[in-house]
Amino acid sequence: MSQAKQAARLKRHARIRKIVRGSEQRPRLVTYKSLNAIYAQLVDDDTRKVLMSTSSLKSKKGTKTEKAKEVGKEIAEKAKEKKITKVVFDRNGFKYHGRVKALAEGAREGGLEF
Repeated sequence: MSQAKQAARLKRHARIRKIVRGSEQRPRLVTYKSLNAIYAQLVDDDTRKVLMSTSSLKSKKGTKTEKAKEVGKEIAEKAKEKKITKVVFDRNGFKYHGRVKALAEGAREGGLEF
């Protein structure tokens, strides 16, 4: 990613973070995508702790979009184990399409509400 694109994404992320805030009852579902992988974390902003995380690094088969959907389902399963059903979605300044959208749809299919 070029420096200009990265700077623009970080500005978008800063604008989003002014509004989006996670708590223990409704944590923030943070997404991050690199060229090869996608990551998801549930964050409690009140205590500044990561409650759980997952990534597409361990899955070997499928396209990047299919892997992103699986990551969404996996984070939803982990959240269900800790009795978390509602989250706030933080797309981290990335556009809501492609892998980010697939992760969100996977999380919704897994039972998370946002």
